[in-house]
Amino acid sequence: MSLLSGVSAFFGLDIGSSALRVVELHGNGASKTLFKYAYMPIDNKITLSDSMNDQRRLSQALSQLVSQAHLSTRNVAVGIPSGRVFTTVADIDRLPPHELEKSIRYQADALIPTPFNESKIDWALIGDSPVDKTKVEVLLTSVPNEFIERRLDMVESVGLNVIAFEPDNLALARALTPPEATFAHMILDIGQKSTDLVIVYGGAPRLTRSIPTGLETIIRSAAQNLNVDEKQAAQFVLKFGLSKDKLEGQVYEAILNTVELLATEVDKSIKFFQTRYTTVKLERIIVTGGSSVLPEFPLFLANKFTLNVEIGNAWRNVQYDASRQNELLTISNQFSVAVGLAERNE
Repeated sequence: MSLLSGVSAFFGLDIGSSALRVVELHGNGASKTLFKYAYMPIDNKITLSDSMNDQRRLSQALSQLVSQAHLSTRNVAVGIPSGRVFTTVADIDRLPPHELEKSIRYQADALIPTPFNESKIDWALIGDSPVDKTKVEVLLTSVPNEFIERRLDMVESVGLNVIAFEPDNLALARALTPPEATFAHMILDIGQKSTDLVIVYGGAPRLTRSIPTGLETIIRSAAQNLNVDEKQAAQFVLKFGLSKDKLEGQVYEAILNTVELLATEVDKSIKFFQTRYTTVKLERIIVTGGSSVLPEFPLFLANKFTLNVEIGNAWRNVQYDASRQNELLTISNQFSVAVGLAERNE
């Protein structure tokens, strides 16, 4: 959702549930050069709250981060949490561009969950519909006006100029997948509160979901089943994960049911995608965030779905000095959204 075009310099801002992250890239084309990145841990009670007091605390933290990062611009592309945005792929009659926009706006009320006049709506033409040759496929996103306006006010209050809002899952797709791939990729990002799932094909997201199971849910399962407090449970989960041979498999058994519930949602998504795109092969799952740091989880996915599973690299399309490789790869799983936002072509 771009508010202004023609801006040459900007940075990406990811307001995550547990941290603020910024990335500024320089240059044009497919591969840009890293200029700055920075992050600041923050209490998720603040980032998830709509209260005026918490919004002020969030803006103070953002102001401090931007000041410390020494960015070269005040222009910013801001991520929208997947739980706040509705994204869908729709089949629309094949029409000339000016008529297509009218048709989408006419049909939007039936396609989005919030009232049309209370929503910010954006769309992008993907290509031919895979199920009806008389139609085209359109990626449609909508966000409640109230949320966008509140976030805009908060970001502008620290002297920043918002040039675009974009759903986190679209930024993830841009950062983590090669646009030239001839097969489909699934991206799986387990956050603190929820899991983002995106299936990308031909450089475009074809299925996006926000699943209400995150690391907190998994840790809570461990705490209840192991009869320990959540701090101890978090240590166990992040150290042993799905390892069957550690602690006699007690952590594995404690979290397995919750992980299986998440896997069931992944399976539903794969089947839905393959029903719609019958000629496209889903070949790979790219894991990031909590998906990549939960021990043995990538192997669990590979065995369950007989697919290749790889750890995502947020910097895959970014140029940087070779001496920084270890530093950047260590934090890669936390920066996919911010990098994807910074990679936008305005």
